[in-house]
Amino acid sequence: MALHEERVLVGLLRKGMFVSRLDRDWVGTPFPFQGFFIETDAQLELLAAWCTSVFVDVERGPGPDPQAVEALETGPSGLPRGGKPWVDTADLLEELPRALAVRDEVHALASRLIGDVREGRQLSGAEVREAMEHMVGSLLRNADAMFWLVGLMKRDDYAYSHAVNCSALATALGRQLALPREVLVELATGGLLLDIGKARVPETLFNHHRPLSTEGRRRIQSHVEEGLRTIEAAGIGGTWVREMIAGHHERHDGGGYPRGQKGLEIPLAGRIGALADTYDALTSSRPHKRAVSRHEALQTIYRAGNQLFQGELVEQFMQALGVYPTGSLVELSTGQVGIVMAQNQARRLRPRVMLLLTADKERYQPFRDVDLMTVADERGGPVTIVAALEPGAYGLNPSDLYLT
Repeated sequence: MALHEERVLVGLLRKGMFVSRLDRDWVGTPFPFQGFFIETDAQLELLAAWCTSVFVDVERGPGPDPQAVEALETGPSGLPRGGKPWVDTADLLEELPRALAVRDEVHALASRLIGDVREGRQLSGAEVREAMEHMVGSLLRNADAMFWLVGLMKRDDYAYSHAVNCSALATALGRQLALPREVLVELATGGLLLDIGKARVPETLFNHHRPLSTEGRRRIQSHVEEGLRTIEAAGIGGTWVREMIAGHHERHDGGGYPRGQKGLEIPLAGRIGALADTYDALTSSRPHKRAVSRHEALQTIYRAGNQLFQGELVEQFMQALGVYPTGSLVELSTGQVGIVMAQNQARRLRPRVMLLLTADKERYQPFRDVDLMTVADERGGPVTIVAALEPGAYGLNPSDLYLT
């Protein structure tokens, strides 16, 4: 007798369902090959640890909640539609202490993971899962708090900070797309481990200032395959994690690698990973390139819409981060200089700003927190952002200003 199956995200599973297939091979998992009924919370937790989605037999048990399934239906653009938007449940100052603890936890974890791979040790899936739950929880309560703190983090090692930043960026875009929490945890995990395979490639190749040989390019590109092998050996993640790592160097026009996929052939997770990876690379200083402002990075990505990146997804990415993303160094119409602290959802061009310099470019003592939605200039007119500044402008390095 043929099964009547439906695919269900693990976050939407409930007791009484009959699991007939996984999103991976049964071999190596703790589940019975013939399928099973979900009867306990422990089974739900175990499924979440091993899979992103499973197939349930709707003849033998209940199917998914139609309202929950609607959140993952996609339109012609291949983007989800119908999901319930996430809204902040904490204000910036309330979330900052919790976000700081999460940022430090994830940064320390990224450091350990990269070290483990370099030394040939296996990653801890349980440790990754716990940290990513914390990351997602903070970003759902208030995304600005995490991006404010990430922007102030010393970038002492690109690999570590890139892992933290890509995790937060991928989660923020998934939040903008109203994806379920379980998927956001997968996106956070994929972002954290996006370049984990680079730890198996000689570091000298990534700091090469001259054109690489064909073999050098091949070795660098092999970090995608190495990353997939690494997470597979550790039993980390499900479909979204694998698809993000596999697809973050694919490009909309088919010019990426390793498979040369194009358009909607690239899974959504891969398209999200590509944006997170590119944006953070553009805004990070490395031996062979200088960082650009967050605003300029978004403009660069926007210009590449429908060429390197899917245009509709780029628009959602910009909505998620804002015109002047949190952490941006900006100059105001008054001549003052500050750093964007938080977005105003109603007026994206008038965010909340921490003022660092006066109009005469003297440092405020102490720094001043202003909301451009409410503050006025000397004539009673609105105060606006007139320029996004490059990192280090006026000698300002946010990580040295003790703004936390």
